[in-house]
Amino acid sequence: MASWYRRDAKKGCLVLTLHIQPGARETRVVGPFAEALKIQIHAAPIEGQANAALLKYLGRAFRVPVAQVIVKQGSQGRNKVVEVYASTVEPETLWANA
Repeated sequence: MASWYRRDAKKGCLVLTLHIQPGARETRVVGPFAEALKIQIHAAPIEGQANAALLKYLGRAFRVPVAQVIVKQGSQGRNKVVEVYASTVEPETLWANA
């Protein structure tokens, strides 16, 4: 298992540690970054636009509704902890398809 995610069996979710780069040319997964997975987001970090774009991107990637993707820590910063509920998609596919 990669260091940027873990499964929380008690909550029934994936916990992702992410490093976000807002204002990028395109939204994409870059790869491992320290103990996180780096994701570039096309949206600007203005009034929650980058967070909304990130949640939408992760919802599509994990095939879950956006409401099942929650920023638990770091909503105002680049380093975030995100929980994804009820996904059957393996987290490695995010990085493997980058």
